[in-house]
Amino acid sequence: MTETIDVLVGGHLCLDLIPGMSHVSASDMITPGRLYTIDPIAVSTGGAVSNTGLALHRLGVNVQLLATVGDDLIGQMILMYLRQRDPKLTELIKIKIGQPSSSTIALSPAHADRTFLHCTGTNDKFGVNDIDFERVRRAKIFHLGYPTLLPHLVEADGEDLQAIYSKAKATGVVTSLDMAQPDPNGPIARLNWQRIFERTLPNVDIFLPSIEEILLTLRRNDYDRWMPDIHHHLTRRYLCELADQMLAMGVVIAGFKLGEMGMYLKTGSAEIFKRLGRLNLSVRDWADQDIWMPAFEVKVAGTTGAGDSAYAGFMAALLHKGAPYEALRWACAVGACNVEAPDATSGIRTWADTRARLATDWPTRPERLPE
Repeated sequence: MTETIDVLVGGHLCLDLIPGMSHVSASDMITPGRLYTIDPIAVSTGGAVSNTGLALHRLGVNVQLLATVGDDLIGQMILMYLRQRDPKLTELIKIKIGQPSSSTIALSPAHADRTFLHCTGTNDKFGVNDIDFERVRRAKIFHLGYPTLLPHLVEADGEDLQAIYSKAKATGVVTSLDMAQPDPNGPIARLNWQRIFERTLPNVDIFLPSIEEILLTLRRNDYDRWMPDIHHHLTRRYLCELADQMLAMGVVIAGFKLGEMGMYLKTGSAEIFKRLGRLNLSVRDWADQDIWMPAFEVKVAGTTGAGDSAYAGFMAALLHKGAPYEALRWACAVGACNVEAPDATSGIRTWADTRARLATDWPTRPERLPE
């Protein structure tokens, strides 16, 4: 098999159960002994492999998924859900005999951010031996999601995570890494993330975590002081300095998903852009950029998978050789479409439909990033 893959998405995959909670508040959830009527429960696959992979697939990108599931009912549901989209999407998903699959209950109470109840399942042992590097070699972009929810990857100061990116980069592929926010009080959040990033990021070309994820792992003091209103403390100067830290560790394109405040992007020098040769981007357009893009105005139905969808929009724009500003617009547009639906993927539109929407006078949110 010699088929070229646009994006190979690997890492975290699970089943999401999303109760409809439009009439249940966050305060209701902490009241014991009560029964609350909810809307129907949405069932879908979740995790970076599903959220980013299916968004890319909807955008017309030739994408393949690389993950593991158990041989239980949840694993069967995951495979069935993906096969309904496209049977090819499950070709690289390994079934682990006798192991439980991963699942997540996503709670999105009215007028509040989401909370997750998560079982790691087979994701607990996902590692370098689960990566098919011959498939990686045939891809333009290798994207791995959620090392914070893949415990084996980050053991021993990220030994397996470093090995994955070292081997992937040796194939010539453009590498990309996305995060997920771990439990702030759990063992993953207490790891030496400075050391993990120093080992891994020299072989990561694109790194676009959410601002919460990067502060929790790399600037815990700021995270603790600023929560739950992190966005009120952000300035462009702060984000620029934080992105410079990522670039100094070896990343070519660094940025942060800022939720309702959009996205921020900073890129490296023309010399380092040689690492992205498979994408044939205009180095003159992309090198040494510093850009902020506000979020688009939409009616929010749910925020599950918003960051993954934004990342998919960004990569799709790269494959279409878009300039940095356009790539950020696409990221914000696909993320905005995502939050118009309660689950992680059904709000995503086709490339043509998204492009048509971007061609309209689509207003942005009023939030602005202070200098």
